[in-house]
Amino acid sequence: MQEKIIAPSILSADFANLGEEVTTVVNGGANWIHFDVMDNHFVPNLTIGPMVCKALRDYGVEVPIDVHLMAQPVDRLIKEFAEAGATYISFHPEASDDVGASIESIRSFGCKPALVLNPDVNLDRLEGYLKNLDMVLLMSVFPGFGGQEFIPAVIEKIKELRQMIDGLDLDVRLEIDGGIKLENISEVSLAGADTFVAGSAIFGEKSYKEVISKMQKCIE
Repeated sequence: MQEKIIAPSILSADFANLGEEVTTVVNGGANWIHFDVMDNHFVPNLTIGPMVCKALRDYGVEVPIDVHLMAQPVDRLIKEFAEAGATYISFHPEASDDVGASIESIRSFGCKPALVLNPDVNLDRLEGYLKNLDMVLLMSVFPGFGGQEFIPAVIEKIKELRQMIDGLDLDVRLEIDGGIKLENISEVSLAGADTFVAGSAIFGEKSYKEVISKMQKCIE
């Protein structure tokens, strides 16, 4: 299995001091920064665009930026986020008119492609695409808003996907997003996840370094 990654979601950060917030969380041990991009169409919320990604790069943020597109159509945003400094770009297959072409578009811009599956979307949706991905993101809440509770049934889905990835001997990350906190990150890790998005569980604490350190110990 790959190195375990903690990816704080800036959806829960203080946007009035975003550059400072991201610097503090990275200095506290965060491996990546996770972007939740919502368009108030594909999901019922409106968040951030590529300008924020570019602003963080210009501010000096050097860690990988993991962009989760909850938007439709995805293809124009792929180009804009790639040019803004994204590292990983993930999208929902139902948001693309041609999933294979969108994956290739992400790679053509020098980024790493990922597909996202909501809790009610079966793993067979990955058929024909898994070998062409760098990561699969399993949602453990229904996307739209931060602070939701983890859906326990997703644990079995993580186990099944881990078996699929290992069975094919693929170098594909398994990311989990939604309701991740100190109380459940160990179970999620043991199920087979290697990349963990956490928003309010990190940015809601006084010491980002302390909570990230505790999370890292849980997934060792």
